[in-house]
Amino acid sequence: MVMNFQLEKSWKPYLAQELDKPYMQELFSFLEMEKKSGKEVHPDEEQILEAFRLTPFSEVKVVLLGQDPYHGPGQAHGLCFSVNKDVKIPPSLVNIFKELKDDLGITIPPHGCLESWARQGVLLLNNVLTVETGKAGSHHQKGWEKFTDKVIEVLNGEKENLVFILWGNPAQKKASKVDEKKHLILKSVHPSPLSVYRGFMGSKPFSQTNAYLKKKGLKEIDWRIT
Repeated sequence: MVMNFQLEKSWKPYLAQELDKPYMQELFSFLEMEKKSGKEVHPDEEQILEAFRLTPFSEVKVVLLGQDPYHGPGQAHGLCFSVNKDVKIPPSLVNIFKELKDDLGITIPPHGCLESWARQGVLLLNNVLTVETGKAGSHHQKGWEKFTDKVIEVLNGEKENLVFILWGNPAQKKASKVDEKKHLILKSVHPSPLSVYRGFMGSKPFSQTNAYLKKKGLKEIDWRIT
Protein backbone atom coordinates (compact mmCIF):
# COMPACT_ATOMS: atom_id res chain seq x y z
CA MET A 1 0.00 0.00 0.00
CA VAL A 2 2.28 2.73 1.27
CA MET A 3 5.56 1.53 -0.18
CA ASN A 4 4.99 3.59 -3.31
CA PHE A 5 4.36 6.96 -1.77
CA GLN A 6 6.73 9.76 -2.68
CA LEU A 7 8.36 12.20 -0.30
CA GLU A 8 8.55 15.74 -1.72
CA LYS A 9 12.10 16.28 -3.01
CA SER A 10 13.15 19.08 -0.66
CA TRP A 11 12.43 16.84 2.35
CA LYS A 12 14.39 13.85 1.00
CA PRO A 13 17.83 14.88 2.35
CA TYR A 14 16.36 14.94 5.85
CA LEU A 15 13.78 12.14 5.87
CA ALA A 16 14.47 9.66 3.05
CA GLN A 17 16.74 7.51 5.23
CA GLU A 18 14.13 7.57 7.99
CA LEU A 19 11.61 5.94 5.67
CA ASP A 20 14.02 3.03 5.14
CA LYS A 21 14.49 2.27 8.84
CA PRO A 22 13.13 -1.01 10.26
CA TYR A 23 10.41 0.66 12.33
CA MET A 24 9.02 2.37 9.23
CA GLN A 25 9.13 -0.87 7.26
CA GLU A 26 7.15 -2.48 10.09
CA LEU A 27 4.66 0.38 9.90
CA PHE A 28 4.29 -0.08 6.16
CA SER A 29 3.71 -3.80 6.65
CA PHE A 30 1.05 -3.05 9.26
CA LEU A 31 -0.73 -0.69 6.86
CA GLU A 32 -0.57 -3.25 4.06
CA MET A 33 -2.08 -5.91 6.30
CA GLU A 34 -4.85 -3.55 7.40
CA LYS A 35 -5.71 -2.88 3.78
CA LYS A 36 -5.59 -6.56 2.81
CA SER A 37 -7.89 -7.48 5.69
CA GLY A 38 -10.53 -5.15 4.27
CA LYS A 39 -10.09 -2.27 6.68
CA GLU A 40 -10.33 1.24 5.28
CA VAL A 41 -7.38 3.47 6.10
CA HIS A 42 -7.43 7.28 5.92
CA PRO A 43 -6.18 9.32 4.21
CA ASP A 44 -5.73 7.71 0.81
CA GLU A 45 -2.25 6.35 0.17
CA GLU A 46 -1.19 9.17 -2.14
CA GLN A 47 -2.19 11.81 0.42
CA ILE A 48 -0.49 10.45 3.53
CA LEU A 49 2.47 12.80 2.98
CA GLU A 50 0.42 15.64 1.48
CA ALA A 51 1.59 18.14 4.12
CA PHE A 52 5.17 17.73 2.93
CA ARG A 53 4.18 18.13 -0.73
CA LEU A 54 2.30 21.37 -0.17
CA THR A 55 4.88 22.84 2.22
CA PRO A 56 8.44 22.24 0.97
CA PHE A 57 11.20 22.19 3.57
CA SER A 58 12.59 25.59 2.59
CA GLU A 59 9.15 27.20 2.95
CA VAL A 60 8.28 26.06 6.48
CA LYS A 61 7.60 28.95 8.86
CA VAL A 62 4.93 27.46 11.12
CA VAL A 63 4.36 23.89 12.29
CA LEU A 64 0.74 23.25 13.28
CA LEU A 65 0.54 19.88 14.97
CA GLY A 66 -2.60 17.87 15.61
CA GLN A 67 -3.21 14.31 16.86
CA ASP A 68 -4.31 11.91 14.12
CA PRO A 69 -6.37 12.25 10.92
CA TYR A 70 -10.15 12.53 10.83
CA HIS A 71 -11.58 9.01 10.83
CA GLY A 72 -14.82 9.60 8.93
CA PRO A 73 -15.15 8.59 5.25
CA GLY A 74 -13.89 11.26 2.87
CA GLN A 75 -12.63 13.60 5.59
CA ALA A 76 -8.84 13.22 5.91
CA HIS A 77 -6.70 14.40 3.02
CA GLY A 78 -3.25 14.62 4.58
CA LEU A 79 -3.38 18.04 6.27
CA CYS A 80 -4.18 18.22 9.98
CA PHE A 81 -7.62 19.65 10.79
CA SER A 82 -8.35 20.22 7.06
CA VAL A 83 -11.05 18.69 4.86
CA ASN A 84 -11.76 19.08 1.16
CA LYS A 85 -14.09 21.89 0.13
CA ASP A 86 -17.08 19.62 -0.46
CA VAL A 87 -16.88 18.01 3.00
CA LYS A 88 -18.81 19.27 6.03
CA ILE A 89 -16.57 21.22 8.41
CA PRO A 90 -15.80 18.98 11.44
CA PRO A 91 -16.43 20.27 14.99
CA SER A 92 -12.75 20.80 15.84
CA LEU A 93 -12.26 22.94 12.74
CA VAL A 94 -15.45 24.87 13.51
CA ASN A 95 -13.83 25.78 16.83
CA ILE A 96 -10.57 26.74 15.13
CA PHE A 97 -12.50 29.07 12.85
CA LYS A 98 -14.33 30.58 15.85
CA GLU A 99 -11.00 31.34 17.49
CA LEU A 100 -9.67 32.71 14.20
CA LYS A 101 -12.61 35.11 14.03
CA ASP A 102 -12.20 36.14 17.67
CA ASP A 103 -8.44 36.55 17.30
CA LEU A 104 -8.16 38.31 13.94
CA GLY A 105 -11.73 39.19 12.96
CA ILE A 106 -11.60 36.82 9.99
CA THR A 107 -15.02 35.76 8.73
CA ILE A 108 -15.74 32.07 9.23
CA PRO A 109 -15.29 30.47 5.78
CA PRO A 110 -17.83 28.28 3.99
CA HIS A 111 -15.43 25.33 3.68
CA GLY A 112 -12.68 23.66 5.68
CA CYS A 113 -9.81 23.27 3.18
CA LEU A 114 -6.62 24.70 4.70
CA GLU A 115 -4.41 24.38 1.62
CA SER A 116 -3.98 28.16 1.49
CA TRP A 117 -2.22 27.96 4.87
CA ALA A 118 -0.01 25.09 3.72
CA ARG A 119 1.09 27.00 0.62
CA GLN A 120 2.27 29.90 2.80
CA GLY A 121 4.59 27.77 4.90
CA VAL A 122 2.27 26.29 7.54
CA LEU A 123 3.20 22.60 7.85
CA LEU A 124 -0.14 20.99 8.75
CA LEU A 125 1.19 17.87 10.44
CA ASN A 126 -0.49 15.26 12.59
CA ASN A 127 1.34 13.31 15.28
CA VAL A 128 0.05 10.11 13.62
CA LEU A 129 -0.53 10.15 9.86
CA THR A 130 -3.09 7.36 9.32
CA VAL A 131 -6.23 6.02 10.99
CA GLU A 132 -8.83 3.30 10.49
CA THR A 133 -12.37 4.34 9.58
CA GLY A 134 -14.42 5.15 12.66
CA LYS A 135 -11.62 4.39 15.13
CA ALA A 136 -9.86 7.48 16.44
CA GLY A 137 -6.35 6.70 17.64
CA SER A 138 -6.33 3.26 16.03
CA HIS A 139 -2.83 3.71 14.53
CA HIS A 140 -1.17 5.11 17.64
CA GLN A 141 2.09 3.43 18.69
CA LYS A 142 2.63 1.84 15.28
CA GLY A 143 5.61 3.99 14.32
CA TRP A 144 4.22 7.31 13.15
CA GLU A 145 5.06 9.06 16.43
CA LYS A 146 8.73 8.21 15.95
CA PHE A 147 8.65 9.49 12.38
CA THR A 148 7.01 12.79 13.32
CA ASP A 149 9.47 13.12 16.22
CA LYS A 150 12.18 13.02 13.56
CA VAL A 151 10.39 15.69 11.51
CA ILE A 152 10.30 17.99 14.54
CA GLU A 153 13.95 17.27 15.38
CA VAL A 154 15.03 18.09 11.82
CA LEU A 155 13.08 21.34 11.71
CA ASN A 156 14.33 22.34 15.15
CA GLY A 157 17.94 21.68 14.23
CA GLU A 158 18.04 22.96 10.67
CA LYS A 159 15.90 26.08 10.97
CA GLU A 160 15.49 29.17 13.14
CA ASN A 161 12.52 31.34 14.08
CA LEU A 162 9.81 28.76 13.48
CA VAL A 163 6.48 28.85 15.29
CA PHE A 164 5.32 25.50 16.70
CA ILE A 165 1.57 25.46 17.41
CA LEU A 166 0.84 22.35 19.48
CA TRP A 167 -2.80 21.46 20.14
CA GLY A 168 -3.65 18.55 22.44
CA ASN A 169 -1.48 16.39 24.70
CA PRO A 170 0.18 14.22 22.01
CA ALA A 171 1.20 17.35 20.10
CA GLN A 172 2.40 19.13 23.25
CA LYS A 173 4.77 16.26 24.03
CA LYS A 174 6.74 17.26 20.94
CA ALA A 175 7.69 20.53 22.67
CA SER A 176 10.55 18.69 24.41
CA LYS A 177 12.23 18.38 21.00
CA VAL A 178 12.11 22.13 20.29
CA ASP A 179 14.72 24.68 21.39
CA GLU A 180 12.76 27.61 22.78
CA LYS A 181 15.78 29.87 22.30
CA LYS A 182 15.51 29.37 18.52
CA HIS A 183 11.76 29.02 18.05
CA LEU A 184 8.38 30.03 19.48
CA ILE A 185 6.19 27.33 21.04
CA LEU A 186 2.43 27.92 21.42
CA LYS A 187 0.58 25.20 23.33
CA SER A 188 -3.06 24.69 24.20
CA VAL A 189 -5.66 21.98 24.63
CA HIS A 190 -7.14 20.36 21.53
CA PRO A 191 -9.92 22.33 19.78
CA SER A 192 -12.27 19.35 20.08
CA PRO A 193 -15.69 20.13 21.62
CA LEU A 194 -14.60 17.94 24.57
CA SER A 195 -11.74 20.24 25.58
CA VAL A 196 -12.02 23.52 23.66
CA TYR A 197 -13.21 25.61 26.61
CA ARG A 198 -10.34 24.47 28.82
CA GLY A 199 -7.94 26.95 27.26
CA PHE A 200 -8.20 26.84 23.49
CA MET A 201 -10.72 29.63 23.12
CA GLY A 202 -8.96 32.92 23.74
CA SER A 203 -5.46 31.49 23.19
CA LYS A 204 -4.94 33.76 20.14
CA PRO A 205 -2.45 31.53 18.29
CA PHE A 206 -2.86 33.28 14.96
CA SER A 207 -2.04 36.81 16.10
CA GLN A 208 0.79 35.52 18.31
CA THR A 209 2.28 33.70 15.33
CA ASN A 210 2.18 36.76 13.12
CA ALA A 211 3.59 39.03 15.82
CA TYR A 212 6.56 36.67 16.18
CA LEU A 213 7.15 36.36 12.43
CA LYS A 214 6.98 40.14 12.05
CA LYS A 215 9.42 40.61 14.92
CA LYS A 216 11.86 38.27 13.17
CA GLY A 217 11.51 40.12 9.85
CA LEU A 218 9.54 37.31 8.20
CA LYS A 219 6.39 37.54 6.12
CA GLU A 220 3.25 37.04 8.18
CA ILE A 221 0.68 34.35 7.38
CA ASP A 222 -2.55 35.46 5.72
CA TRP A 223 -4.89 33.29 7.79
CA ARG A 224 -7.93 33.94 5.59
CA ILE A 225 -9.23 30.73 4.02
CA THR A 226 -9.32 30.90 0.22
